[in-house]
Amino acid sequence: MTKSFKDLIVWQKSRNLAALVYKLTEKFPKSELYGLTNQMRRAVISISSNIAESYHRFHLREKNQFLAIAFGSDSELESQIEIAKILFPDINYKQAEELLSEVMKILNNFLKE
Repeated sequence: MTKSFKDLIVWQKSRNLAALVYKLTEKFPKSELYGLTNQMRRAVISISSNIAESYHRFHLREKNQFLAIAFGSDSELESQIEIAKILFPDINYKQAEELLSEVMKILNNFLKE
């Protein structure tokens, strides 16, 4: 039994994804600090934050609401990575894309339950 949201595999993966996105966006030009860098960082932080918040909700409807928001932030980040790949093609996004896909699959399964 999980004692904390920190025990959830999906939260751990989303936390690792956040760290990875921060490292990736450090490679972006400084001119993107208030553009794509900021948007990607906000989206990735939203994922783990909403998973954590869902853990402390008692009603299934509330839990699912926060998980759905996290899933939406996943989709937002996925779109932003696709844009970043066009703008900054020399950066390797593979690890972030794979981890994002894992998080999305887990969240999707939670939402189907």
